Amino acid sequence: MTQTASGPIRPILLVEDRSVDVDLTKRAFAKHKLLNPINVARDGEEVLALFDGWEAGEPIPICILLDLKMPRVSGLEVLRRLKNHAKFSSIPVIVLTTSTEDSDVQEAYKLGCNSYIVKPIEFDKFMDVASKVEVYWCALNMPSRS
Repeated sequence: MTQTASGPIRPILLVEDRSVDVDLTKRAFAKHKLLNPINVARDGEEVLALFDGWEAGEPIPICILLDLKMPRVSGLEVLRRLKNHAKFSSIPVIVLTTSTEDSDVQEAYKLGCNSYIVKPIEFDKFMDVASKVEVYWCALNMPSRS
């Protein structure tokens, strides 16, 4: 894990099943020279499996970028389980999805997401969103020490 003067740099967890969106997100963060490593889970089941490692002392993400529409376990179910977990409920979750359905937006906030962002289709707009996520969640926000 990368270190700074103030301690280890915690990773960002990107939960995304589409390879194109994973690559686009990584490119966007690389362009903005994001220091935080990007860990990727390809579906909700992979995220739930990470809980054991986090319990065992693996680095807990500084924030989670969560897609909603995934195979096996949906993003909303991942959000539900994460926010109901005593140790992981304070991890900020940014829903980053193509869904504009009002029911998804309402349910995500009801379950405790910190932000709901609809993925822009155009690369330049996506880069703008990525830079704002990086600046806020990784530079300005004071994360929990958990």
